[in-house]
Amino acid sequence: MESDRLIARDLTLSYRVMSSNFSIFGHIQTTILFLVSAVFASAADKANVLLLLVDDLKPTLGCYGDEVAVSPNIDRLAEMGTRFEMAYCNQAVCMASRYNLMLGSRSSSTGFYSFGTQFREVYPDAVTLPQHFRNSGYVAHSMGKVFHIGHGNTNDDASWSVPHLKDKVIEYLVPESNHRQLTREEALFTNEFSKPIRSLPRGAAWESPDVLDEAYADGRIATHAVDRLRELSANPDQPFFLAVGFVRPHLPFSAPKKYWDKYDRDKLPMPEFEDPPLGAPAYAGKRGGEINAFKPVPTGNGLYEDDLKRDLIHGYYASVSYMDAQLGRVLDEVENLGLDENTIIVLWGDHGWHLGDHGTWTKHTNYEQAVRIPIIFYAPSVTKGGSSSGQPAETVDIYTTLASLAGLPKPNGPQPIDGIDLTPVLKNTNKRIREYAYHAYNKRSHLGRAIRTERYRLVEWIPHENVRGEIEYELYDYKEDPLETKNLAKSRPDVLKDLLELLAQEPHAKKQVSRPER
Repeated sequence: MESDRLIARDLTLSYRVMSSNFSIFGHIQTTILFLVSAVFASAADKANVLLLLVDDLKPTLGCYGDEVAVSPNIDRLAEMGTRFEMAYCNQAVCMASRYNLMLGSRSSSTGFYSFGTQFREVYPDAVTLPQHFRNSGYVAHSMGKVFHIGHGNTNDDASWSVPHLKDKVIEYLVPESNHRQLTREEALFTNEFSKPIRSLPRGAAWESPDVLDEAYADGRIATHAVDRLRELSANPDQPFFLAVGFVRPHLPFSAPKKYWDKYDRDKLPMPEFEDPPLGAPAYAGKRGGEINAFKPVPTGNGLYEDDLKRDLIHGYYASVSYMDAQLGRVLDEVENLGLDENTIIVLWGDHGWHLGDHGTWTKHTNYEQAVRIPIIFYAPSVTKGGSSSGQPAETVDIYTTLASLAGLPKPNGPQPIDGIDLTPVLKNTNKRIREYAYHAYNKRSHLGRAIRTERYRLVEWIPHENVRGEIEYELYDYKEDPLETKNLAKSRPDVLKDLLELLAQEPHAKKQVSRPER
């Protein structure tokens, strides 16, 4: 805004000088007054941005066809805008996925695959998504889980106009859940490393106390977001970028009892296929991991009794409904303030979540349930309400698309910019501008680069330099085998060849950026 005012002042002064000394240029008056008006108008007419981030959210939503999920508010947002049916994260890890979003860079372009890596140590002058808007006259605010804070990672202060408002990720209200002790996951999310993590107790995987919504972080974040929207709307000439991050349905599944009561536990969908895909490399899957930090989960092979499965699935759905209600409060306030007429809204899940498929109860794979996410855009006068697109979309596309929708310059780094502008698809949902979505996962032994077309997924597993072995492939046909029961890489060489040619168009993946030792 200040830069706009300075430009306008300079134009006005120039006009006064010229009009006083060169009467023959009297017609310049009209031109310059037009330019001055345009400068002020451009500042006032900039669309606001509301970015809604949700942790561990797969498309278990009514608007994505889930017949069990109670998600009326996200469904309402989908009715306002455009839903991407084939949206994928670039890596199924919280920290990396949020870097993908904020930098517009794939993990394979930066080497940011794992926790503890700080992007400004590699790209000190990187321009993040909110920074790009700040550079164009916006104020940028954030609250909740936006950047991943924990596991050695911190917030990026340079991205925001005012300090970020942080709240809890791991949270318990029932004394028996943690016995009032610091748990393993709490320590990780608070960067508390004074004691070995495995020496700390496990917290409960779920709890359902009869409490108000604001007893948990997502309820408090919604309240803060409502208050912030009111403050920002008081200055309509100042465009804003507001990022609101919700933590549920991330473990633990801590949600008020009324959201658990929305579901009949015995009618929840159970996993249909709990084995690894036939013919898949053993390292491609994931058993245990994050889920093992919570009780009463057994720390074995990931195969649980049906009662435990139902409790975990119930907790996930209850957490989705709880988060949805808080997100709805934010949407209500946007409408109450009349901001929906000039505010771009984006809903994004950072990655999916396995609910027992392949025997997995976390993310951290290249399989469909881990990498498919919801992405919904609402852009006044651009998106058509209730529309959907089959265009393969990636997390990194959000940066470039938001810049385009807001009329900002195309982002150019200095970090790699991998995203494409999806605006043409938002205007015409039948349009296709890319054949596939790209994602990757870095295992200790192999790096898996993958592409997902409308029908197939190819994963190329390349062994690290210190690992013996050959390149291995996974190939899945989602028309014939949506549950990924069989790896077709050896039986369908024709399809494998075609997809490898597509994958070859992508740059080689960078190595993992070294993490600081603790």
